[in-house]
Amino acid sequence: MTLDDKKRVLREMVLHRRFEERCYQAYIERKIGGFLHLYPGQEACCNGVMEAARPGHDYVITGYRDHIHAIKCGADPKAVMAELYGKETGSSKGRGGSMHIFDVAHRFMGGYALVGGPFPLAAGIAKAIQMKGGDEISICFLGDAANNQGVFHETLNMSKLWNLPVLFVCENNLYGIGTALARSTAVPEQYKRVCSYGIESAQCDGQDVDVVYEHARTAVEHVRSGKGPFFLELMTYRYRGHSMSDSRGYRSREEEEEWKKRDPLIILRDRLIAAGALTAEEYQGIESTTDAYIENEVIAFAESSPEPSVADLEKYVLA
Repeated sequence: MTLDDKKRVLREMVLHRRFEERCYQAYIERKIGGFLHLYPGQEACCNGVMEAARPGHDYVITGYRDHIHAIKCGADPKAVMAELYGKETGSSKGRGGSMHIFDVAHRFMGGYALVGGPFPLAAGIAKAIQMKGGDEISICFLGDAANNQGVFHETLNMSKLWNLPVLFVCENNLYGIGTALARSTAVPEQYKRVCSYGIESAQCDGQDVDVVYEHARTAVEHVRSGKGPFFLELMTYRYRGHSMSDSRGYRSREEEEEWKKRDPLIILRDRLIAAGALTAEEYQGIESTTDAYIENEVIAFAESSPEPSVADLEKYVLA
């Protein structure tokens, strides 16, 4: 990435962080209901991978920590926030909520509440690409704890057997809800688990967007060139709990502080300042502008949007 690319990515990452923190506040204010899984701390993962891919062209699917993936693919932050508010102007017309953000126009094929649910869908999307002869790839973002699901192994097997154009990106934040990965998984290094399927894999630092980008570029080129699936494991950390009901009592505050020393936003900010491409004052300006945009446009849009009509209760129900 050029320095201009990195400055743009930094602005996006600030937007993503402030968007999620504002979601936290809105939840506390009881303006957002249901479940809410936030992304702060993991911003380098989605941004690094999607910078190496083609947002809006490649297909993306993920689990329930999905707001930022949708926005990075091109979804309007206002529509995403309105969905969290349960409003008619939301990305799923207020019917899906936090765990079910969709933007098919930008080929974001959804967040899924069912653990392991996206795996076979990602392979199915890749199979459709293969049959149509397109140059797109299917990108499946997944958490570390979902990989003990049987469907994970079934999907990997079929993906390799059919040589599908699918990239599996494991955002390993070390915990499955409140269970440390080492307590639930015999081989905690996720990238090692795919060797039995003959799938190429790699592991890297998920806090540094430059490192993620370089590894993702290799992975994306592998998949897009017809060499079959690739599994990329990104070592990262969620600063908040699994969801809003999580007190984080299973991990120490010392551990959290150590990870915050490697904040993905600060790593990139300091790198740009050291390169003379950014000043501390400019960064403060980015934060201020972002806060104003979220409050005056994103939140204002969500709060002023209409509630779904009771008359439309069954409108989008399939059966």
